[in-house]
Amino acid sequence: MRLAKERAEVVRFAQRLRPEGLVVGTSGNLSVRVGDLVVATPSGLDYDALTPELVCVIDLDGELVEGQLDPTSETPLHLSVYRTTEHTAVVHTHATSAAAVSTLVDELPTIHYLVGLFNGAIRVAPYATYGTPELAASVTDALKGRNGCLMANHGTVTVGSSLAQAFQLNQYLEWLCELWLRASTGGAALGLRPRELPVEEIERVIAKFGNYGQVPPPESGR
Repeated sequence: MRLAKERAEVVRFAQRLRPEGLVVGTSGNLSVRVGDLVVATPSGLDYDALTPELVCVIDLDGELVEGQLDPTSETPLHLSVYRTTEHTAVVHTHATSAAAVSTLVDELPTIHYLVGLFNGAIRVAPYATYGTPELAASVTDALKGRNGCLMANHGTVTVGSSLAQAFQLNQYLEWLCELWLRASTGGAALGLRPRELPVEEIERVIAKFGNYGQVPPPESGR
């Protein structure tokens, strides 16, 4: 089986989407690029039934190279990211708070420094019908210089150098959206608006995040 490791990884992360509240039903999709090939979730399949053999392998033109099912309906979006950026993983979800925020604003207010993980203010891509080239173009435009965006009246897209990174960013994005919704609701009762961090502070945080994170030390061999 071609790209067996990557297909197993797609299954592992896809099966976390629903338990972690990032999707409902069979919505959402994810993929990882390996050279000139893309490993992607199939369209409309229950994640509990997903196996590595059922994960699709497509080329950068969207043609099925290996797999038994059609690839995700958002294939144009995934391929557009890979054609226009250096990112090698895409996670698209319909997380509830993020989808709600996408109906309210054109940009997620910067009320927490974790916005810095996305390299700046998180934009909302204008609405277009799902699975279309128009939506793909809207999303990739909103992603310029960013690691994630909201999709108006739809959901989220996060990108990275690995599925683990893109998935974690999706979790952070949902948390940021829930934070803003709670702060806005609570503030409205008091006649207050959530405080936003200035651009200068977000830039400082982005610089600090450049040196953030650790990996376990190698095993001693004992």
